[in-house]
Amino acid sequence: MASMKPLGDRVLVKRLEAEAVSAGGIVLPDSAQEKPLEAAIVALGTGGKTEDGKDIEFHVAVGDTVLISKYGGTDVKVDGEDLLILSQSDILGVLQD
Repeated sequence: MASMKPLGDRVLVKRLEAEAVSAGGIVLPDSAQEKPLEAAIVALGTGGKTEDGKDIEFHVAVGDTVLISKYGGTDVKVDGEDLLILSQSDILGVLQD
């Protein structure tokens, strides 16, 4: 577990590993792989209020697997682990099992 708590409506996520082999069985080098679009929620922010005074409600929970945009968020390193901070609104969806 990361020793960082995001502020506001931000979430801390860890990108899940991308496929290293193409559908045809070709091993892809790191430079040819796209950034993974799936990530696991590691920590939720502190919440807060909207401009009209309503509480910010999180629609995700720690441990959820979510779909994120390729280039959204800010890359950070916490306890030697590569993570990403992004706003809850940057999460495209929650993946169901």
